[in-house]
Amino acid sequence: MNKTVLITGSCGGIGKQTALHFASRNWTVIATMHVCKEIEEFKGISNIYTYGLDVTSTESIESAKNEILKNHKRIDTIINNAGVGYRSFVELSEDEKINMIVNVNWLGVVKICRAFIPILRTQNFGQIINITSVAGLVNLPLGNFYHSTKQAVESFSECMAYELYPFNISVSTVQFGNAPTAFQKNVTKCQNTDICSYNNLMNKISILLEKKSCKNTDLPQKIVEKLYQIAENPNHNFRRYTVGFDANFMKTFRRITGYKLFNLIIRKKTIER
Repeated sequence: MNKTVLITGSCGGIGKQTALHFASRNWTVIATMHVCKEIEEFKGISNIYTYGLDVTSTESIESAKNEILKNHKRIDTIINNAGVGYRSFVELSEDEKINMIVNVNWLGVVKICRAFIPILRTQNFGQIINITSVAGLVNLPLGNFYHSTKQAVESFSECMAYELYPFNISVSTVQFGNAPTAFQKNVTKCQNTDICSYNNLMNKISILLEKKSCKNTDLPQKIVEKLYQIAENPNHNFRRYTVGFDANFMKTFRRITGYKLFNLIIRKKTIER
C-alpha cells in the first residue's frame, strides 16, 4: 500500500519541491495551499491531490480535512511547511504583520496538529514533521518575529512528542538556512526611516541573506531528500534534523561559543564598524 503525506504550503518553494519528490517515489501526496490553484508542475501527476487550506483558519482546516478524509483513508506523514517572513525593528513593527507571521508560522502548526492528531491516533501510527529553521536554534539581528515563531514551534514540537508517544506517532523538526527559493524575496520588511542605524542594519542583513541564499543552490534538494528519508524511516523518539552547512555551522558555533561570545561576534559582523 502506498503511503500518504500531507504537506502545507505546497504551492511553491520547498513545499512544491517536496510534493514532487514524494510523488516521484510513489507516495500519495495531499498538497494543501492557501488558495487551491492549478500548479503547472503538478499537471499529469496522478498521485498529487491539491486542496485549498488556510492554516490560519480553523474553519478552513476543518473543511479541508473533511474533503481529504473522503478521498484518503489514511495519512502516514504530515509536513507542516507553510511559513512567511517578517523583518522589522520592534518599534516599527505593525500589528497586522505580527499577527500574520504568528498565525501562519506558529498557530498554523498548532491548528494543523490539533485537527489531524485524532486521525493519526485512531490509526495508531503516523508522524508529524514540523519545518522550522536555523532561526529556531540561534538568534540573529532582525529575527525578532521570525525567530520567535520558529523557536516556539521547536518547543511546541518537543512537548507534543511526549503526549503522542503512546499512540505510535513520532514528532520531529527540520531546520535549515537560507535556500534559493522565492521565500526571501517575499519577506515583508518595514519601511526605511530617518533612523540611519536602522536603515544600515536592514540593508546589511538583507544583502547578507540574499548572498547566502544564492550560494546554497543545492540546499533545496538536500532538504527534500532529508524529509523523504525521515518520512520513510520515522524515529519514535523526538528528533531535530539540521540540513545544510550554514545551519549545522551556526548550531555548532553557537553551542561552542556560548551566548555572550556569540552575541559579541554577531554584533561585530553586522552592527559595529
